[in-house]
Amino acid sequence: MHTYKAILYDIDGTVLNTLNMNMYPLLKIIEEETGEKWTFEQVLPLAAYPGMKVMEELNIKDKEKTYARWVQYVNEYEEGATLYEGFDQVFQQFVQAGITQAVVSAKTRQQYAIDVVSKGIDQYMSVAILADDTQKHKPDPEPLLICLERLGCQPEDAIYIGDAASDYLAAQNAHVAFGYAKWGSVSSQGIDAPDWVFEKPLDLLKLIQK
Repeated sequence: MHTYKAILYDIDGTVLNTLNMNMYPLLKIIEEETGEKWTFEQVLPLAAYPGMKVMEELNIKDKEKTYARWVQYVNEYEEGATLYEGFDQVFQQFVQAGITQAVVSAKTRQQYAIDVVSKGIDQYMSVAILADDTQKHKPDPEPLLICLERLGCQPEDAIYIGDAASDYLAAQNAHVAFGYAKWGSVSSQGIDAPDWVFEKPLDLLKLIQK
């Protein structure tokens, strides 16, 4: 079995359950922008897309301004983000095994502070590459490649854990192994041949060679 030196994580739908806090505010945005009342089921397929891609799919005229308002609604959502069960143990065991951990996410720096730093999760991460840090975004490989550069890690020595096709494609484009986080995924469409499939966070510990 290949031993990875670095494990890179997506955040939404992978480390944190953010489905409700992202989708219910999006329903509000859709109604404000179009006057249409969508159901949760209708909006669910958009959960797999990065934020600005959602704006494109909805044909929003002022994409950046509307996206900023969506982010504001998400930050105000009472329920907030929750850490998927098992990750406390996963993070700690990877540290003990000497494996570097990092984040590559489409979150803004502000969102990262609210959802991740506030929970103390960032203490386990050597690097966090966020939306603000790159010109291009997933599925472009740039965020992963910048993360690897900062870590001093080669693509073949890393694995990216994500829940969406954009994560999978970014990993492929960066020549990085991909681990499919099934627990938070709303759709497997476009994830054709992941290197690993994980049913729950604790399954990630299979990556530690015995």
